[in-house]
Amino acid sequence: MMKFTKQNFFFLVGGMLIYVVDIGVDFWVASRYFCQGQYSWSILILCFRGLSSIITQIFSYEWFKNDWEGTDTGKLKLVFLVHLFHCGIFIRYWFALKYGCQVAFKQTSGRGASEADPSTSITKRAVDAVTDINMLRVFKTFLETTPQLLLQIYILMEHGNTHFYQYVAIMMSFCGISFSMLDYQISLRKSLPDKDEFRVLSKIMYVFYKLLTITSWILGISLVTLLSVRVSVILLIFLWICGFTWTLKQHTTFCKSKKMEYLYRAVVGIILIFSFFNIKGRRTKVYISIYYATHTAVTLGILFVYVFWNPSIIKEIHFTIVSILTISSLVLGIIFLLVYYSHFHPTTYCRPQACSDEVDGVAGQKDRGKTDRFQNFLMQ
Repeated sequence: MMKFTKQNFFFLVGGMLIYVVDIGVDFWVASRYFCQGQYSWSILILCFRGLSSIITQIFSYEWFKNDWEGTDTGKLKLVFLVHLFHCGIFIRYWFALKYGCQVAFKQTSGRGASEADPSTSITKRAVDAVTDINMLRVFKTFLETTPQLLLQIYILMEHGNTHFYQYVAIMMSFCGISFSMLDYQISLRKSLPDKDEFRVLSKIMYVFYKLLTITSWILGISLVTLLSVRVSVILLIFLWICGFTWTLKQHTTFCKSKKMEYLYRAVVGIILIFSFFNIKGRRTKVYISIYYATHTAVTLGILFVYVFWNPSIIKEIHFTIVSILTISSLVLGIIFLLVYYSHFHPTTYCRPQACSDEVDGVAGQKDRGKTDRFQNFLMQ
């Protein structure tokens, strides 16, 4: 049975505060670059923020429409206006805090509670609300946080001059990626009853596996960008095309409308540039092996090409440091990946009927909408 504890409530409050601080840090860093005459960096940061916000608002509003289908249209119009001003996430936090507070502080967990029990219903609402927030935060992580981390590392490597706000931006990016990945997995296991409980060691292994592999890849792309910005852009576009094509072949069924489904696939294509993304809820041992084997080969290839292209770079201390960090984080990330999937990853993903792609038009769809949405949004 799913639970929502006081600890979950305080983590939710902390997540909202971090979200607000992250917005403030983005505008602070962008303003600092602008004041220093680095207009291109400032514009890029704001573009990442703007693109991420637009896409998350679109998905958030679409989910409200799906969940509130057949309800008062006036309420939806108000929600639309809030999303139009890029504040949709705060509505979701309000609902999550409202239901979470009722469950964590006012409701008592009765023994043998059934689905019809009011406390069970409110608990499900709280978990669903938090789940939607964490899904949106995953989108934000790879649309904004990860590209910003790549940009900040490139700026440090290119110019050498460091400032306090740059370190703050990098630390916030690392924290954002870590918490987003962790919160997502916790929500996954709360929402899908056949998922095993996410224990402390599992959390540690998972976070280090994701963070280290992403860090290694970002450092590798940063080296390519130092060598040639054009080549780096071409590489990222090529990787996105590969990821987007793969999602097309998977025939995903995450959204109800075709337009939203294509937008979702485009977003997944961006996510796949930086990290493996399981979009069908199936066992993906072969896919994940190919994915990280390719990442390893490309990362090592980048280092070899770098040395071949400019042999004198070997004597540069920054290249030595970055190379060591790239290789060590890659090796450690693969080790954590192997340990996680060998000993800490749940062996049962979901029941066969729950994994079915045919979720539209099923009896009881209105009551199971959020669960089905999450079953079609699986990342491992």
